[in-house]
Amino acid sequence: MVAVSAFLWGVLVLELYLGGARSGKSRLAEQRLCEPTSQRIYLATATAGDAEMAARISHHQQQRAADDWRTVEAPEELSTAIKQYASPQTAILVDCLTLWLSNWLAKEDDDSWQMVKGQFLHTIAAAPGHIVLVSNEVGQGIVPLGTLTRRFVDESGRLHQDIAAIADRVVFVTAGLEQVLKN
Repeated sequence: MVAVSAFLWGVLVLELYLGGARSGKSRLAEQRLCEPTSQRIYLATATAGDAEMAARISHHQQQRAADDWRTVEAPEELSTAIKQYASPQTAILVDCLTLWLSNWLAKEDDDSWQMVKGQFLHTIAAAPGHIVLVSNEVGQGIVPLGTLTRRFVDESGRLHQDIAAIADRVVFVTAGLEQVLKN
């Protein structure tokens, strides 16, 4: 497996997994970080805004606990969490960037978002260890109605492009199948 050899050879890896809802991207991203010699950290960005989302979060927390993940809730402070937990012996999974983006765009403060995004890009480019980022690709449909939804599509597309430019590996997932875009 590539993830294991990355640690054996001392190479630090940044990966981006993109795909639609229920495409299988999170499952495949988790499988990339299955090496037994590293500590696995799951940085979760979801917030429970309603009962259905709370149930989803609880289900995923229980599933990860059974798989020996350490879960850290980071709905806004991803850069801080990555700086705190990243090391050559640590494998970090961030799931998902579009929820993190939504949390920031809800603040309706473009200056803060741009500053946070810049800090995040700097942090992931410099962080030691293996980091896998998961995000929803939302820009392949029609242009949405409404200022906030158009901004969300625009900002997620820009974020994905910026990450892809610095990532070692970028994967697009459809129907549980990987298409490697950059390796």
